[in-house]
Amino acid sequence: MPAVTVADVAALPRVPEPGPTDLDRGVRSVTTAPRGYEGEGFPVRRAFAGVDLRDLDPFLHMDQMGEVEYAPGEPKGTSWHPHRGFETVTYIIDGEFEHQDSHGGGGSITNGDTQWMTAGGGLLHIERPPEALVASGGLFHGLQLWVNLPKADKWLEPKYQDLRAREAALLTTPDGGALIRVIAGSLAGHEGPGSTYTPMAMMHATVSPGARMRLPWRRDFNALVYVLSGAGTVGKDDRPIREGQLAVFGPGDLVTVSGNRGQDSRTPALDVVLLGGRPIREPVAWGGPFVMNTRAEVLQAFEDYQKGKLGVIPASYVPHGSLGGSSA
Repeated sequence: MPAVTVADVAALPRVPEPGPTDLDRGVRSVTTAPRGYEGEGFPVRRAFAGVDLRDLDPFLHMDQMGEVEYAPGEPKGTSWHPHRGFETVTYIIDGEFEHQDSHGGGGSITNGDTQWMTAGGGLLHIERPPEALVASGGLFHGLQLWVNLPKADKWLEPKYQDLRAREAALLTTPDGGALIRVIAGSLAGHEGPGSTYTPMAMMHATVSPGARMRLPWRRDFNALVYVLSGAGTVGKDDRPIREGQLAVFGPGDLVTVSGNRGQDSRTPALDVVLLGGRPIREPVAWGGPFVMNTRAEVLQAFEDYQKGKLGVIPASYVPHGSLGGSSA
């Protein structure tokens, strides 16, 4: 799990020690993500399955994509599909993914890079492994997160952010026991590169065996921790958690995550994604790739898609294996 690594964690800026009156958040629930398939058939874990949307708000959905070692010819992606009313955040830990949308956004992301797409009023997009990776096979691992937009922002002009791994703010704990990558939001005065309409934070932390990470957390944000690999404990009561599980925290000022002293040889450390955001507290009407405030708005989105109002496949799009031309 390379993502972003550093030669000397001890040289990084350090998160300050908690204050004497800071309240450590307890854990309200721990759930295990079921396995499934997405797009053309790539394996995922549904990280938020079974969790009430009110506990996730402003987040909607998250898939852990892989971790999978593809044989030659096996890597898969998605076909062209629409979105409206929210943002997609695709974070690649291992491997490479290409993105293209009908609004002119696109690019390729690899170890530690993030694609942040604001669907807003609507567009079409496609995500797929590059042709070279399809031919060779290889390791693939990443996340896709859906972030809701408030009613006032659901009709924004679509926007695309290409965030490179080197742009993430890198921090460590007072004892140097964790590497924290800040992708969006702020931690101890250090800002991640992601620009968000909904106030939120997203971080990827690697916690060494036996280390304890206590991070300051805004009281007006919810707090979620999802385990990518390894095992440890979370919250003020040291609740056990392992790979593929999500912890939902209660109120407070701190989020605590600790790595077990004994990790298996395949996953030598505890890797977690930390999410927090200010709840939107608006009605959610969700239909497939559309997330609006009313059922009528969802039905309108389907109608607009069928009429081609959400965009068309760009003439420059070339399917894998094609010598040229367009699929449009």
